[in-house]
Amino acid sequence: MAVEVVYRSSRDLERLFMDKAEADRHDKMLELAELLAEVLQKAVPSLSEQQVEEAGIYMAKNRDVFAKAFKSQPDALSELINAPAEVVEQVAPVVEEAAAPEPTKPAKAAKAPK
Repeated sequence: MAVEVVYRSSRDLERLFMDKAEADRHDKMLELAELLAEVLQKAVPSLSEQQVEEAGIYMAKNRDVFAKAFKSQPDALSELINAPAEVVEQVAPVVEEAAAPEPTKPAKAAKAPK
């Protein structure tokens, strides 16, 4: 029987990762998205909860581009403007799991000498 180690995001219990660092990055992204959503909700109260959540996740996923734009490089945002629209994951995110290995036949026992 094979044993696989998988990591679960503490903020997204449905999602599994094969790498601890990847799970940690996902958690940090979700934490940033949550804080951004709070700020956006406070700044623009007319936005719905779903809109605020989607905007927060989008900004968190693209934080490097936004960071460049905020550091006197506003043209960095053209990267996002020219990119195809990204669909933000809704209620139930897809679980990332490794494909199960093909079952193997047990090795035949060696015949005992007569």
